[in-house]
Amino acid sequence: MQLPTYDDVQAAARRIEGQAHRTPVLRSATADALAGAQLFFKCENFQRMGAFKFRGAFNALARFDAAQRRAGVIAFSSGNHAQAIALAARLQSIPALIVMPQDAPAAKLAATRGYGAEVVLYDRFTDDREALTRRLADERGMTLIPPYDHPDVIAGQGTAVKELIQETGPLDHLFVSLGGGGLLSGSLLAARALAPQCKVHGVEPEAGNDGQRSLREGRIVHIETPRTIADGAQTQHLGEYTFAIIRSEAAGIDTVSDAQLAEAMRFFAGRMKIVVEPTGCLGFAGALAARERIAGARVGIVLSGGNVDLARYAALLA
Repeated sequence: MQLPTYDDVQAAARRIEGQAHRTPVLRSATADALAGAQLFFKCENFQRMGAFKFRGAFNALARFDAAQRRAGVIAFSSGNHAQAIALAARLQSIPALIVMPQDAPAAKLAATRGYGAEVVLYDRFTDDREALTRRLADERGMTLIPPYDHPDVIAGQGTAVKELIQETGPLDHLFVSLGGGGLLSGSLLAARALAPQCKVHGVEPEAGNDGQRSLREGRIVHIETPRTIADGAQTQHLGEYTFAIIRSEAAGIDTVSDAQLAEAMRFFAGRMKIVVEPTGCLGFAGALAARERIAGARVGIVLSGGNVDLARYAALLA
């Protein structure tokens, strides 16, 4: 298994230049006061299709050869990777088939179809999405691009933290949402190269702490699909590539409750006037929970996305 490196992140940055947005880094004096630290928010909720996933998706598809482009791409996703692959495929004139859970947010389903992808639905609590997707890939001759465990996807995701550190300068800590580990792995590659003293922390839902358990046990731990409002982190296990990088480079993995995520959403809406989905709030919620560890430090936080069904969003804010 050849792990991606920072050289791959740099190559990905060149491929996505002019396609992915260079998202803003926002500050908040109120957030700083709450955390007792200087916080720098990398706002991937302002990325194309509303999440960091566009970076990895576009990078992966940009490396397809002519035969792969003709046959098309297939992916499975709870929503953001689905939209990212659908949009990246449309931009590169590649057919796309996406396997999505039937309870995915309506906005994510609509956007994926709106970008031109074909969608196949499954039950996330009873069906094996990976087996279903691989069967369809074999039947149709499509190339599978998984949501996180792929070198090109990991390299593409790392470009977000590359941009963050190039803008802010060295950071003491970095908090990153953790589902399957693509964003955290790519972030680790970028941070190791650009801010080697920075301690990088993954943050996952309490209900889905497979990453935390995997680090503790030294192996990839598989869990049942977690029930959490962070739908983008309802993964059952880390990947082979992502676990290898996280195990080697991460300072640790923290967990937060759904109540903490909802409170973070309310803060972003009320004080910073931005929409951040529950999964995107993991990093900020994790930083607030770690305020004693980060006191006085310069802290980066990746807001991974802003795709949330508006009716659900209103209910969570209430």
